[in-house]
Amino acid sequence: MIWINAANASAAKHDAMATFRDQRERELERKIALDPEMAFNVASRRNALLGHWATARMGLSGSRADAYVKDLVEGQAANSDPEAVATRVMDDLAAHGKPISRDELDAAIARFTARARAEIVRSALR
Repeated sequence: MIWINAANASAAKHDAMATFRDQRERELERKIALDPEMAFNVASRRNALLGHWATARMGLSGSRADAYVKDLVEGQAANSDPEAVATRVMDDLAAHGKPISRDELDAAIARFTARARAEIVRSALR
């Protein structure tokens, strides 16, 4: 017979739950990479985050900011490749006197993509 004290049993249960959750997160990450609908959801969420960031830099607020974000998520730019979204945001920032380097924009897009992916994985785990 094996005796496990209560502290070790609790820790083992916690480790098993964490391992299961980690495995589930990895499975969802793979699904996002392979599932066009999940990839679309990540891109839409990323574009929304990017739009909010860009509107703050441009000094837009209220309905103008909301319309800009909506257009990035649902508009023509969202239906084309990610390069079109980046070009659109760069051009809009420059037009508002807030030019940005491509490297800085790419870093922001990478941050927002990671954040969008994490948010979608977390919501799928609920």
